[in-house]
Amino acid sequence: MANPEQGNQTSITEFILLGFGDLQELQSLLFLLFLVIYIVTVVGNILIVALVVTDHHLHTPMYFFLGNLSCLETCYSSTILPRMLAGPLIGDRTISFNGCLTQFYFIGCLIATECLLLSVMSYDRYLAICNPMHYATRMSHRSYLKLASGCWIGGFMGNSINMFSLSQLTFCGPNGIDHFFCDLIPLVKLSCNDPHLMETLVFTLILLFSLVPFLLTLMSYICIIATILRIPSTTGRQKAFSTCSSHLIVVSIYYGTLLIVYMFPTTDILSNFKKVLSVVYTVLTPLVNPLIYSLRNKMVQEALRKACRKIMFGPC
Repeated sequence: MANPEQGNQTSITEFILLGFGDLQELQSLLFLLFLVIYIVTVVGNILIVALVVTDHHLHTPMYFFLGNLSCLETCYSSTILPRMLAGPLIGDRTISFNGCLTQFYFIGCLIATECLLLSVMSYDRYLAICNPMHYATRMSHRSYLKLASGCWIGGFMGNSINMFSLSQLTFCGPNGIDHFFCDLIPLVKLSCNDPHLMETLVFTLILLFSLVPFLLTLMSYICIIATILRIPSTTGRQKAFSTCSSHLIVVSIYYGTLLIVYMFPTTDILSNFKKVLSVVYTVLTPLVNPLIYSLRNKMVQEALRKACRKIMFGPC
């Protein structure tokens, strides 16, 4: 951490996002790939939010949380991918010092919020499947509003600690960030301060905001799957198990990549591997979540059909 007498003394006014600069021959292909991913991600998630807001059949806790997740994923992708796409397009990979800190702040807040929100969503499904008699009372309108608000407030407050600590660091060069966005660990490596205190803080916060929610999510799905296995109907059991197992796989990949990136020490060998893992939780997860959580759902599919009919033929 910086010397209190120094404050935030920095001779760096901008950083260079190196991204995937070591893959020069694939730059055009990567640009087109990430552009398509961004368009599909934003369209898919905005569609889910619009359906949840406009269709009264989807005004339930489960779909309210799905709407929050889609809103979060839209913000998440829009914080990372436009800047990532603009670099090779305009030939300028620089980002201002303040712009870099701002991007880091919002990315960190949204990551923490998503970790908390996924655990709340698993708790909602646990109550609905394992304790249906008490679902209405435990997941009342007031309760699920508080849970969603708590996820957003908790995520933004949690990363504010990181942001404050990062703003106290001194940056005196070099200024090349070996990443495609302003992430915490690459920024700490560029600082002129002793990184151990900051790394300890990062490790502690990732335990609170990633590992603990992951364990709660895992416990919820274990209880859910155990309940599903007791369903007498083979068809019903297979259908429910397929849905829950796909949710668990996506959640495990998201939490798993996040924990590996932030909890394992960054070495030269692991640096590029961690960059690839970062693509999974920052780019691919927002793309996949609407498909796994929402668009495979029958009520969402019906709401989408109704919306399409209304657009094509007008209100009945």
